[in-house]
Amino acid sequence: MNVVVCVKQIPDPATPGKLDPNTKTLVREGKLILDDSDAYGVEMALQLADKAGGGEVTLVSMAPNEEVGGLRTALAMGAAKAILVSDESLKGADALTTAKVLAAAIKRAEPDLVIAATESTDGYTGTTPVQVAELLGLPAVTFAKHVEIDGSTVKVDRQTEAGYDEVECPLPALVTVTAGVVEPRYPSFKGIMAAKGKPVDTLKVGDLGIEAPAVGQQVVDVAAAEERQAGEIVVDEGDAHERVVAFLEQLKVI
Repeated sequence: MNVVVCVKQIPDPATPGKLDPNTKTLVREGKLILDDSDAYGVEMALQLADKAGGGEVTLVSMAPNEEVGGLRTALAMGAAKAILVSDESLKGADALTTAKVLAAAIKRAEPDLVIAATESTDGYTGTTPVQVAELLGLPAVTFAKHVEIDGSTVKVDRQTEAGYDEVECPLPALVTVTAGVVEPRYPSFKGIMAAKGKPVDTLKVGDLGIEAPAVGQQVVDVAAAEERQAGEIVVDEGDAHERVVAFLEQLKVI
């Protein structure tokens, strides 16, 4: 069972983010860390490979400046190797361009299964994984809260607003996982030391046989989010329930 996990390396959320004054995009200089949402995918892949009795987990990422800080964390968790695409021409790449790059890199690993988070914590588009699946010609199952492999079939409990759907599809396939699908392990000291020697294949766009994007993502303006307004305090004078119901009806909740 060879599994590819798409992982994103992001600026540390504990550090205030900075915007490039010219492009108005997030500055991605210095050390990057593994996106928390991708840690679930890495753990899921490791467990599936272990249950299958063989195979390996390969990481695929796109990041500037040949940054591998986040990849080393995932390698320390137990992944076998990584493919990193790092190219100045990808600066400001939009979701579709990112998907094209990731898809081309994933092809090199010839996986039985591709796992990704539902969305990254620094982008929140939620579109890249399904775009990757389309480009690879793979079925996509999203919002997985449970994943298991049965022969050549992947079985998924897909999270919905009303509960979950039981979905099956043939391998190879792409599955996006939700937070909590598994509990990510902490890298051990032995794993951290071993990760330093694990291979990271660093590529340029040209190495993938695809063309660099002519135009990247263009952000026209950035504005501060509107401050949350104070809520309304309802004093019960015998009609509080009516006022609450009226408020919910106004919001079209009921």
